[in-house]
Amino acid sequence: MSIRAVMRIVTSLGWLLAAAAQADAPALPGDIIADLERLQTQLQRGEPEGVSERARSQATRLESGNAADRWASALYRQLAAGADSRAGRHGAAAEQLRQARRTEGAPQAQRDRWLREEARLRLAAGQTEQAATLLRDWHQRHDGSPDDRWRLARALAELERWDEAADWVERALADEPDPDDRRQALAMAVFQRAGRGEQALAHLEASLDAQAEPEAWRRAAALAQGLGEARRAAAIWEAGWRLGALAGESDLRRRIELHLAAGTPARAAEMLEAALGDGVLSETLAERRLLARAWEQARDRERALAAWREVARRSGQGEDWRRLGLLAHAWGRLELAQEALQQAQARGVEIDERWLSTR
Repeated sequence: MSIRAVMRIVTSLGWLLAAAAQADAPALPGDIIADLERLQTQLQRGEPEGVSERARSQATRLESGNAADRWASALYRQLAAGADSRAGRHGAAAEQLRQARRTEGAPQAQRDRWLREEARLRLAAGQTEQAATLLRDWHQRHDGSPDDRWRLARALAELERWDEAADWVERALADEPDPDDRRQALAMAVFQRAGRGEQALAHLEASLDAQAEPEAWRRAAALAQGLGEARRAAAIWEAGWRLGALAGESDLRRRIELHLAAGTPARAAEMLEAALGDGVLSETLAERRLLARAWEQARDRERALAAWREVARRSGQGEDWRRLGLLAHAWGRLELAQEALQQAQARGVEIDERWLSTR
């Protein structure tokens, strides 16, 4: 039988990587080809147990023979791996491929295919450390696809080898700059855990546009704020808002809070006041407190004092009156300060009598 006939058998095993014809592989006798074909058909009919048993037996019988026997043994092990994998025995399948690729005389290209598939099986079996070692070995001889790089990056992340994982994420992103949400989340997590938050943010920002999911905008703003870049976080949120990616009551409130954190409290107060006036945000005490805090941070004295007075009037709480009183006193509004502190004292807040003087 020709090498092409052998390779037709190998490539038709759907769960394994396609194996190209190898010019340096030994030719196999016809009875071995026929047996492999029969077992393959049996496997395709959904009979993995019988295939696994027969393939293992044949592999063991032939592994100590001549070059053709050893090559046949390796192909039987590949077939056994297919049967074990189909039966959910991923670790056992990986072990069959490990033995196949150690076969003396097997072409290096085929050994590498087995190594790559063994790594995938070990990942499926939860053998992450072994899988990562195999994948790194394979990558020393092959560039691979973005899928290969993501696979290794995820394995290294599971092992908490963050710096190595970040390097492989970088390589994956070089060929796939706009990955799906699952890979995007992996990239962000790896970069952050590796101490490369700025790199994560730069990558995420580059992917933001009108078609980006709202969660991507939120994640970018949160990352910027986590890096201590409040202004950048506010700018990201503002861009997302103007593009329509961010909308609704909760996003509007977050927009206001980010402007407060970014040092643009007057802008935050104006947005909040407009939202309350238009009924976009509910007239709650929490929103009124936020408005008062915004005007206070903006040092707009009249609006801040009026806002805190409204909060104190609505809440009836002594601490709110006390805050109004102390703020009014600091800004030279002594009559308002005395009134507010008296209201606080009447509600059980302890006030130093000196603060009650208008002097």
